[in-house]
Amino acid sequence: MTLFIDGDALPRLLKPILLRAITRLDLPSIVVSNKPVTLGSAPEAPVEYLLVPQGADRADDRIVQLCRPGDLVVTADIPLADRVVTLGARALDHRGTLYTPDNIKECLAMRDLMESIRESGEITRGPKPFGPKDAHAFANVLNAFLSRNSH
Repeated sequence: MTLFIDGDALPRLLKPILLRAITRLDLPSIVVSNKPVTLGSAPEAPVEYLLVPQGADRADDRIVQLCRPGDLVVTADIPLADRVVTLGARALDHRGTLYTPDNIKECLAMRDLMESIRESGEITRGPKPFGPKDAHAFANVLNAFLSRNSH
């Protein structure tokens, strides 16, 4: 299994959580982003940083290109999550939702509905600010997933 991290919108609070898991499990990982992003300092961690050109969905397209069944992608981008789940991988969002074939289409439909409501001029509240409770939920789901799926 390879861990792919959509690095462009990665919350700062998740970086040490990811780095600890990667280092503890010696988990091959690739951070894909349009700008330089680092998880922190751990020279022994098997992390590759892949910089892609600026542009809509360039990082997403690269992740989809590299992703294989059984891999895990950390992203808040639901359309990207849908693409990798279709390939047989799993996706984990920043707040601890694990996207699987059982739930991704419903999550994508809800996202699309909210986007169309916003485009119609309706004022909607965005997501609440990311905080320590979200990071804790992410860590719990990540650790549970990795304990079941990494060898």
